[in-house]
Amino acid sequence: MMANQNSPEEATAQTPVNEANAEPAETKIGTNTVRVENVSRIYQVGTNEVAALSDLSIEIPKGVLAALKGRSGSGKTTLLNIIGGLDKPTRGEVYLFGRPLSQMAQEELTDIRRHQIGFVFQSFAIMPTFSAVENVELMLRIAGITADRRKMALRALEIVGLGPWADHRPWELSGGQQQRVAIARALSTHPDLILADEPTGELDSGTGRQIMALFRYIVDKEGITIVMATHDPMVEEYAHLVVDLADGRVKDVRHPQHS
Repeated sequence: MMANQNSPEEATAQTPVNEANAEPAETKIGTNTVRVENVSRIYQVGTNEVAALSDLSIEIPKGVLAALKGRSGSGKTTLLNIIGGLDKPTRGEVYLFGRPLSQMAQEELTDIRRHQIGFVFQSFAIMPTFSAVENVELMLRIAGITADRRKMALRALEIVGLGPWADHRPWELSGGQQQRVAIARALSTHPDLILADEPTGELDSGTGRQIMALFRYIVDKEGITIVMATHDPMVEEYAHLVVDLADGRVKDVRHPQHS
């Protein structure tokens, strides 16, 4: 049974931001958020060359939840890192927000990662001595935002259903709640794109479903494009677009029909 993606109740499992008070999303990008053209990534391992990606091309429209799905070693994390500018392709080009990454200076790419891209990692990567709101504020501080920083951090926590837990430390939160803090941190600057690497990999199936529903809720209500690398079959119930990867190549591109 497909979850009701327009209902924030399952998406948050706590109390989300009041839908009536949510500001409408403003898009700053063209038809496609991401376009990958004939990208290969080859690593030198001793005297051997290992192809993590081979002549791969995909397009990800704005305002969708897209899943890069495949087994370990399929190339999904490598592709995610290249899209986010954390790695460079050996051949080919990646267009982000309509612009080729290869033509961006490092300073410009860093600025884009701070303001237009949010990252969510499998291991949460939140500061253990900071409260939930302090963890979110840290991202805003890194982005150079000073005005209304606490207000923006609290709104992000409300969106993911953690408003009442804003002052709690990570050790006072469940694994699912810690991942919500990481998601709040990623969306605090209201980026155009969130990249998530195996965001449900360390969670039980029930909590993983809540995170999937939350991602779909963020896409639908905040207008943010989300691309996640995953091997979780549950993603079929929530993603607008699924790119099946195998051996560094696109095996299939599907648009699941939800019911």
